[in-house]
Amino acid sequence: MATGLFVGLITLDCIYRVDHVPSSDEKIVAEESLLVAGGPATNAAIAFAALGNRAILLGALGQHPLAALIRADLATYGVEMVDFSPQLRSPPPLSTILVTAATGDRAVVSRNAVGRQADPAARPETLLTAVDIVLIDGHQMAASHTIAIAAQAQTIPIVVDAGSWKPGFDSVLPLATSVIAAAKFHWPNRVDTLAALSAQGIPEVAITHGPSPIQFCDRGTLGTLPVPPVTVQDTLGAGDIFHGAFCHYRLHMPFPESLTHAAQIAAQSCRHFGPRTWIENAPQPL
Repeated sequence: MATGLFVGLITLDCIYRVDHVPSSDEKIVAEESLLVAGGPATNAAIAFAALGNRAILLGALGQHPLAALIRADLATYGVEMVDFSPQLRSPPPLSTILVTAATGDRAVVSRNAVGRQADPAARPETLLTAVDIVLIDGHQMAASHTIAIAAQAQTIPIVVDAGSWKPGFDSVLPLATSVIAAAKFHWPNRVDTLAALSAQGIPEVAITHGPSPIQFCDRGTLGTLPVPPVTVQDTLGAGDIFHGAFCHYRLHMPFPESLTHAAQIAAQSCRHFGPRTWIENAPQPL
């Protein structure tokens, strides 16, 4: 069993499956609804655990009653929680997500980690005991930088989920072993994202484009990989699940093959409403 450390955002997600996104002053009734823990690092940790691993999630959660709902959801999937800010009494970040039933597209309103930036860990090496891989989503940048430096010193692989540019990424990204960026991610003032990331000395870089092929650069070798076609019910969390699955497979196989298997898991997740249903049909652990 491998151990992964996932550093970043923890939210409480209110997810509604709707016929359409309402217009101004319109009220609609949802077809289905879910209340689950969310955030890129959180969903990635749950995916990693679902594939037979030990997942440790680091983030700012606190003592608000809503935090108990998040802790209970994490416990359901065997994810261990380390709280950067246990003294916090404010509610955790809330996300409201509307998933359009006909297309699987989602509309999201979220607070993210605004006002919940944790201080860097005083002794990050203690958090890395027996850890095999680290994932950073950029929402706790100062702490992530400290942990990334310590992980690099211990030659622990560092995966960065580059969903969008965040201040401080310029100091964290060069420490990464693997960076998987969304199509909307752009290095400031650079046109070619793949080239910009590779120029930072990052050995493994990939850019996902939803259902379109994945672009990658593996130690200077460029390529593309297809994404499995599926009938989409919900795209919410697919990218996060991709990252968690990638962390699992990258410990067992080369970079391109890890991307391929992660894409298969992410595609499977899109066939169901909500970010958890795919787990019922998850592959057997390697």
